[in-house]
Amino acid sequence: MRPALAALAACCVVARAESPSARLAPRNHTAQHVLQCSDGLLIPVWRPLEDVPTAEIAVRGTVYFLALMYLFIGVSIISDRFMAAIEVITSREKEVRVRRNGGDQIIVVRVWNETVANLTLMALGSSAPEILLSVIEIAGKNFEAGDLGPGTIVGSAAYNLFVIIAICVSVIPDGEVRKIKHLRVFLVTATWSVFAYVWLYLILAVISPSEVEVWEGAVTFLFFPLTVLTAYIADRRLLVYKYLKKGYRMNERGVIVEGEGDGSVEMALKPNDDFASDDEESRELEKSKREYISVLRELRRQHPEEDLETVERMALETLMAKGPKSRAFYRVAATRKMTGGGDFSRKISERAQSDLSEVKAEIQRRESGSVVEPKGPNVRFDPDHYTVMENCGSFEVRVVRRGDLTGEVSVQYTTEDGTAEAGSDYVAAQGTLVFGHGETEKTFTVQVIDDDVFEEDEHFYVRLVAPKGACLASPSSATVVILDDDHSGVFAFPQRDFELTESVGTYELKVTRTAGARGRVQIPYWTEDGTAKDGAQYEAVQDHITFENNETEKFIPLHIIEEDSYEKDVLFYVNLGNPELLGVEHIDALTTLPEDDAVVAMMGLPRAGEITRAQLRIKESKEFKNTVDKLVQRANASIIIGTSSWAEQFAEALTASSDDPDEPPSWADYIMHILTVFWKFIFAFVPPTDIGGGYVCFVVSIICIGIVTAVIGDVASHFGCTLGIRDSVTAIIFVALGTSIPDTFASKVAAIQDKYADASVGNVTGSNAVNVFLGIGVAWTVAAVVHWSKNEKFHVEPGNLAFSVTMFCSEAAFAVLVLMLRRRKSIGGELGGPRCAKTLTSMFFFSLWLIYLTMSSLEAYGIIKGF
Repeated sequence: MRPALAALAACCVVARAESPSARLAPRNHTAQHVLQCSDGLLIPVWRPLEDVPTAEIAVRGTVYFLALMYLFIGVSIISDRFMAAIEVITSREKEVRVRRNGGDQIIVVRVWNETVANLTLMALGSSAPEILLSVIEIAGKNFEAGDLGPGTIVGSAAYNLFVIIAICVSVIPDGEVRKIKHLRVFLVTATWSVFAYVWLYLILAVISPSEVEVWEGAVTFLFFPLTVLTAYIADRRLLVYKYLKKGYRMNERGVIVEGEGDGSVEMALKPNDDFASDDEESRELEKSKREYISVLRELRRQHPEEDLETVERMALETLMAKGPKSRAFYRVAATRKMTGGGDFSRKISERAQSDLSEVKAEIQRRESGSVVEPKGPNVRFDPDHYTVMENCGSFEVRVVRRGDLTGEVSVQYTTEDGTAEAGSDYVAAQGTLVFGHGETEKTFTVQVIDDDVFEEDEHFYVRLVAPKGACLASPSSATVVILDDDHSGVFAFPQRDFELTESVGTYELKVTRTAGARGRVQIPYWTEDGTAKDGAQYEAVQDHITFENNETEKFIPLHIIEEDSYEKDVLFYVNLGNPELLGVEHIDALTTLPEDDAVVAMMGLPRAGEITRAQLRIKESKEFKNTVDKLVQRANASIIIGTSSWAEQFAEALTASSDDPDEPPSWADYIMHILTVFWKFIFAFVPPTDIGGGYVCFVVSIICIGIVTAVIGDVASHFGCTLGIRDSVTAIIFVALGTSIPDTFASKVAAIQDKYADASVGNVTGSNAVNVFLGIGVAWTVAAVVHWSKNEKFHVEPGNLAFSVTMFCSEAAFAVLVLMLRRRKSIGGELGGPRCAKTLTSMFFFSLWLIYLTMSSLEAYGIIKGF
């Protein structure tokens, strides 16, 4: 930086001697100066302009410089409100159906393609001051060409490409690298960024020297949508594939977007991986879920005393805080930190808790399922299933009344045969139940017939019919199972296959006793490994269960080990041995009985049923899986930069915060907060981003940026005029640097935190191209049309602008080449690498900027010859 300042000082000395705008005019042996300055668009010039002493010029220059710095802070703050609105707009979502693992899945995706958003609204948001300065300068000069706007655009491009990348290369820890992931998009935007400045030179010095025609300005502007289109084609690979496959993926911020990526750096998934997917786009989604689960497991290991919900919240905070963010997030975070607003730690924590609560509530609503209650009074069975012994004699059936309890309600009941027959197994019953005013339940009795004949279990039904004053609700029929009491029973599992979730803890596996329930019976059982292994997915057990007399079911406790697996499908088995009737000394004693009695006695002994081997399938917890699905989609820290109310905005504007939410603000935080509270308070009046989907904030913010930028243009012009610095030099050094400071800090943080270099480097080239096509394209098109309508020509002298553009293009080509060479295996990425490589690259890029500043400044003052 010192060589650049030295060169600038030399230029300024020469300028003071030669510039007609601030020449020395000695009067009465005292150094007096005449300043040839004019009023700005909004700010009048500081008068008087004649007989100004040197000391006063120094005071004026200092005041202008401090005002310029303060205005830069203001425009960065309102630009961040603009970026927050853009983030909300580009975060709009819709539901789409994608194929995964051979089936369809409904997921929520962003409406905006990420590449299109970065090259349009995001680029506009970060470069709005430079773009608007060019447009406002043209309008303020009666549609005549100026040096401040175009010079700022070129100077900002040079600073972004050389200085910001130099800083990003150097801040990566030694040995680590960051690689551009979406290389196709980067190469396209890099080509356009260099071509943009080549095109400026062509229209200024070759096609129509010293004149900009209407078609040239229009074509310059039309290059902007062409840039976006070609980048989109590169992103979607439309010219590579014959048919467009519209797929979606979840990006590193946890947001599902239309597919974008460089296959060469996609994470490979093992074929037997729980997260393997049958389409490339879904792999990013599964990768983000994998990261969340990995963090969750680590936190559960570190905090075993915390409950699962607390650990899930901590994992979500970690994912949101450490995961890559959008360009808008880094820009807003950098400005907040510079102005004493602290970081987003507290908002991330609050957002994580809110998201977790919402997801849990939504899953609970879906899983519980709302039972639609009939309107008005209704009657039903409660319960709707009865199991009775054959020797019970009789039992009661319960009917309940719900809804409106006023008035009288009646309903008839009747029995109906199943496998049990009325007259031989039970006594048929029918009748009418009358509910009086306020009564909620009634019962009636059904009799069961006992016999000494061995029978299988049988059942019959009881139904409600002909309600009066009410309607029937489900269940309106009840099932009654009669168990034989003349047999010790048949013991088995109710079914062969069981499915349980790993979060069940202890699973109770039912063993049933049918065809009799007489006597105490003991049954051995044991587990057997399948794909599920003892100690890993479940705990093996070998024991026995005992059925007491007339007891019809027992449960085997099985402990399942929870692993927090996103997708899980493992098996193990439980076996039943032969049942043994307790209390019988020896079964051989039955052989002493007569043959007929022995047969009957043998039939009464307990025996194993058909299903004595159960297969248990352990699946992932549905609640855990659904929680992961939804939380990962919400794990986008970028959306917390928005605001929901004016109260929130004013509270943030008037409160100083520290980077650590658990620590009070430091003295530096308070100083920066006091210095910037004026801007924070003024721009807190901008509508919150939640109003109108962010569009209201978008419009109001860009109007505010335009006003502040107009003031910056006037103050910068007065500053240069007072000190004898040309507008072209003021633009490339002071204005370009001031408007790019927030981007510098944002790119630095992005380079350190992101896994890839796209957020810190990849967006620089896109912004540089957009600056020319919008900032210069719009301004020159309007000016050319105005002059054409008056039958005049719009003159733009190539001068310093053409020279500056040529210098930038030449150096930019070398810069992009160096970045591509750094992708070789010896370094492995655009950013970082071995210390020696980092240092050399940073010095090279920074020297390119110093050379650009020095040569452009020397040419501006005629010390070296330009065009």
